[in-house]
Amino acid sequence: MFIDVVPNRDSPPAVLLREAYRDENGRPQKRTLANLSKLPAEVIETLKALLKGGTLIGATPQGLSIERSLPHGHVVAALGVIRKIALDRLMLSTATDAGSLRHCALVVAMMVDRLIAPRSKLGFVRAVDEETAATSLGEILGLGKVKDYEPYAALDWLLARQVRIENGLARRHLKDGMLVLYDVSSSYFEGHCCPLAQFGHSRDHRSDRLQIVYGLLCTREGLPIAIEVFEGSTADPTTLKSQIDKLKSRFKIKRVVMVGDRGLITQARIRDDLKGSALDWITCLRSPQIQVLAQADGPLQLSLFDDRDLAEITSPDSLSGYFAHARTFSKINARFALRCAQARCGAERLSSLRPSRP
Repeated sequence: MFIDVVPNRDSPPAVLLREAYRDENGRPQKRTLANLSKLPAEVIETLKALLKGGTLIGATPQGLSIERSLPHGHVVAALGVIRKIALDRLMLSTATDAGSLRHCALVVAMMVDRLIAPRSKLGFVRAVDEETAATSLGEILGLGKVKDYEPYAALDWLLARQVRIENGLARRHLKDGMLVLYDVSSSYFEGHCCPLAQFGHSRDHRSDRLQIVYGLLCTREGLPIAIEVFEGSTADPTTLKSQIDKLKSRFKIKRVVMVGDRGLITQARIRDDLKGSALDWITCLRSPQIQVLAQADGPLQLSLFDDRDLAEITSPDSLSGYFAHARTFSKINARFALRCAQARCGAERLSSLRPSRP
């Protein structure tokens, strides 16, 4: 038996249930058994599948049961960003062997898993393994069965490519004359096998634990370019020299502005490292330095920064010869107002003016 659809000019086609047979002369013929035209389209499609040898599943509400449903949306979002910025291709480069492809997929999976649900390496293995998957991540990346040691092997593979990856990121995002942000942090350890783990100043308030220190180099937008791990007892300022060498030697940046806090860019580092490298820097002043500048006879005149009793005006055309484009004048600090005007329309045109006393 089969279902035959017969065109019917301007009317809907006729859907017929037919069977094939041979007449007494052996010629093939068709016999109509039923007219199915009034049945719903999904019923007709089901009958077609059954007549072709298919199996009917879910004929009743109890016919189907959901065994497992894996979350998928957040995985696609995080994985899509990684692929959009080509971070996976940057890690893999030109490697095409099966081992590198496997390691790269595991590293990408660890990055996505860290974004959507941070957990231990053992928890990651369970979350992406095909039998115990917590999301669709393992299936999308084709990880299949994941063994406990594989994430650590993938990280070793990634470490061997760190320099090339950082150089690639620097070529993308760094150029001469731009700001570079650098800061240092630390992380404590529970184990005792890390050769860099030592006791030091703990930002986690865990002075009873060994720790490592790491420094992160970023663009002004916060894009990470390079990271370096130091011994746990390393003082923050001593990590600056290696970053300067990295910028000038590896990244070939001739001029850059290094931005760091006052605990990182100290006077000693400015004298010994930054000035000798012909780099600019931005940092904070310490309290004693600010006090010296703010003294009565110091170079910092706080009255220049007075924001009280200010009036904003726009000069009419009749005064444009003297105060062209100058809009803000202070009623108290008349000297500051004059300096603003001189900077905008030229000191020679205002040399005859003197600030009036308030």
